[in-house]
Amino acid sequence: MTRAILRNIDKNGERYLLLVFYTLVVAVIGVEVFRRFVLSFSSVWGEEVARFAFIYLTWVGASAGVKNRSHIRIDVIYGWVPERHHVWLYVLADVATMIFAVIALYYSLIPILTSINFDNVTDGLRINRSFFLVAVPLGFTMTIVRVVQNLVRDVRDHRAGRPVYRGKKLFE
Repeated sequence: MTRAILRNIDKNGERYLLLVFYTLVVAVIGVEVFRRFVLSFSSVWGEEVARFAFIYLTWVGASAGVKNRSHIRIDVIYGWVPERHHVWLYVLADVATMIFAVIALYYSLIPILTSINFDNVTDGLRINRSFFLVAVPLGFTMTIVRVVQNLVRDVRDHRAGRPVYRGKKLFE
């Protein structure tokens, strides 16, 4: 049971989170547009909730992009290199992504600690800003997990003689 739940989270975790945050953004903006143009009244918190949900959406989406290998890349290089060596290009890209993500994760913790130390609150919701700043290290942590999974999969595929996973096309 627990293993099935973890497998489902691994397979669809980002998709579920993206759905929640996207729905939240659309719903809050829709309500705020209605309130502003029909009722001539808008809330202070609506824009803030939509903005912070969009930030979470972006960072969770970055992890989903790494998982699916749907980030922008220069595919022309793969035409110059024999297919049996494509795995090393992916490994090189994943290692570079890993280094960047670890450094960014470290530096993204500093604003959170500062916000906690100085009890920095948001303007509209009046809750600690660190709750929203956590989106960045969360996204980088999820990205690191996905990069490690990609590296393991690529090495296993290479050892088994299978072609490297190239990711999904834009409209698959």
